[in-house]
Amino acid sequence: MARERKLMARRSKRRIGIIDQIARIRERIDQMIDTELRERNLEGIVPAHGAVFFYLFQQEKPVPIKDVVANARRTKSTVTVMLNTLTRYGYILKEVSEEDNRVVYVSLTEKGWAMQSDFEAISDLLLKRVFGDMPKDRRKIIKKVLDEMEVNLNITPE
Repeated sequence: MARERKLMARRSKRRIGIIDQIARIRERIDQMIDTELRERNLEGIVPAHGAVFFYLFQQEKPVPIKDVVANARRTKSTVTVMLNTLTRYGYILKEVSEEDNRVVYVSLTEKGWAMQSDFEAISDLLLKRVFGDMPKDRRKIIKKVLDEMEVNLNITPE
């Protein structure tokens, strides 16, 4: 009985160890991004805003909020809070559709576009720090495993 408990405890530690490691990596990444944002005097931006900026930097005209939600892969309420913050700090402009007042479009302001080079520099630095000189084939393996984990988390338990 004691032996079985030790074995189960060891297995549990390994599983928790992986999740803990993912959390530590994310925490360090967020700290690095926060430091870079502060050094560049980019007020009101947090690491989670990266997905919104990444999508909007690719757009040439205003896009519906639902498109930002789909591309950021976050909940609508989370993206709404992000967009409200970015609007308050002057990075994003919101406009209600003239054809359908239920649709709200968002676009980057001049201030938002002005930080694109900072965003790209931070992204490049992040990728270099996270992956170092890791070969691309190993990066692909990590991506595949993380994709599988994400799919597992999106499955509703029976």
